[in-house]
Amino acid sequence: MAPAGASLRAAVLCLLAWAGLAAADRVYIHPFHLLVYSESSCEQLEKSNAEAPKEPTFTPVPIQAKTTPVDEEALREQLVLATEGLEEEDRLRAAKVGIMLNFLGFHMYRMLSESWSTASGAAILSPTALFGTLASFYLGALDPTASRLQAFLGVPGEDQGCTSRLDGHKVLSALHTIQGLLVAQGGASGQPRLLLSTVVGLFTAPGLRLKEPFVRGLAPFAPIALERSLDLSTDPDLAAEKINAFMQAVTGWKLNSPLSGVGPGSTLLFNTYVRFQGKLKGFSLLEGLQEFWVDNTTAVPVPMLSGTGTFQHWSDAQNNISMTRVPLGRSACLLLVQPQCMSGLQQVETLSFQHNFLTWLKNLSPRAIRLTMPQLTLQGSYDLQDLLAQARLPTLLGAEANLGKISDDQLRVGKAQCQPCQRAACFRETLSGRQTVALLSGMTHLCSGAAWTLCWGEEGLQFWPWRPLFGGHEPLCYVLNSVLFELKADEGEQPTESAQQPDGPEALEVTLNSPFLFAIYEQDSTALHFLGRVANPLSAA
Repeated sequence: MAPAGASLRAAVLCLLAWAGLAAADRVYIHPFHLLVYSESSCEQLEKSNAEAPKEPTFTPVPIQAKTTPVDEEALREQLVLATEGLEEEDRLRAAKVGIMLNFLGFHMYRMLSESWSTASGAAILSPTALFGTLASFYLGALDPTASRLQAFLGVPGEDQGCTSRLDGHKVLSALHTIQGLLVAQGGASGQPRLLLSTVVGLFTAPGLRLKEPFVRGLAPFAPIALERSLDLSTDPDLAAEKINAFMQAVTGWKLNSPLSGVGPGSTLLFNTYVRFQGKLKGFSLLEGLQEFWVDNTTAVPVPMLSGTGTFQHWSDAQNNISMTRVPLGRSACLLLVQPQCMSGLQQVETLSFQHNFLTWLKNLSPRAIRLTMPQLTLQGSYDLQDLLAQARLPTLLGAEANLGKISDDQLRVGKAQCQPCQRAACFRETLSGRQTVALLSGMTHLCSGAAWTLCWGEEGLQFWPWRPLFGGHEPLCYVLNSVLFELKADEGEQPTESAQQPDGPEALEVTLNSPFLFAIYEQDSTALHFLGRVANPLSAA
């Protein structure tokens, strides 16, 4: 008798052969067919590329030029309008992009969290802003950069044919739908209105010309793109101050100077700014300040919100996790994840923000709850190139990136500063131990594949977590994402899923007065708009 394994392999081969025959007469459908170019679009592109004149360009006005303030209410109305009359294909396209940005968001959140210490007060990441920024660069890229960006966004290029290529306009249009589906929740079922504003700042060296089609193409992701020129090289710190002052004046947002320095070789900075403002229906601000325990021995006074009602809840004692779902509308919600042991935040964070995170929603069940949590005003800023470097892609938007659809000029997209040390040795972590890769002198340079950098400096031996660093002529991109996140009480009415005094068992007390995680989720698009941790509500991210 043949072994069971051999029989199983034979059966599988037969099934695959049968499936191949059954599918032989079918038309192949690309798994991302809603986001790639169609055959007719490819034919039109080929024709237009052969006949089209040179793309029009323009020089951004100086940063001191008068600018109309951002009208956030108008931005919200545009997003809501985008969700009216959506066809099924539009919703499917949005759901596909939602899955892609969630996966990318989890991956980059993990990269970002590796730089946080246990004492990090608060941190927040916007997967939609992250994905939108990279998709914007894809819109402005040519091969080989475009192919690498497409693969990083989650769509392999396969045969590199036109019908396997992402249509950047479709992707950004789907992202616009995703943003609209979130803010359209406001007013539904009497819910308070949500606010989501996205602004892009394109800051260039004087004389650099940008291509008009690229800037116009950003509109679905960021309806307001502010193109301004200034001297980025003479005094980098002064340039950063001017950019921060300009953005605060135009938006009115209280930003804690997200940009701290500009590399002297830079000719372009691409900065994305996002503001979210939500209110919890039926919650009220408690009188006086309440204690929030940063650790077992330290408490800080913070404003707290409280509301009583029937909420979706789940508790898992084995994994030290509890989750509570707070509605923000028909299909949008705030997800609160709390370790049942105060010291278990990092362990819970490792378990939570992974690709299967949303499957936890199936475990939720209605429960009468009195929920108490901090009022949140969080800020976060991060350089995408730092995250790309940690993801072992330090050159994706580096000096050799082909961004020919953004400008015909030679672009140097922001330069990150090198960490100096007298001598540096780079090591690679292997299964058999640490292996020396190279020994360097002077400024620290990138050791390809290295996981750690060991520096002998004036302060003696220094052991740094691996971070790709460039010196000389190869600048890193400085592509900033800044997030302003506000969550407050909407005094007055009760939450959608609540009653004034819930019938049945006594309400469960759920109090988030110690470190916790949170996410903003919209079900129709499957998109996670924000991921964050709160270890100290008084600390900026």
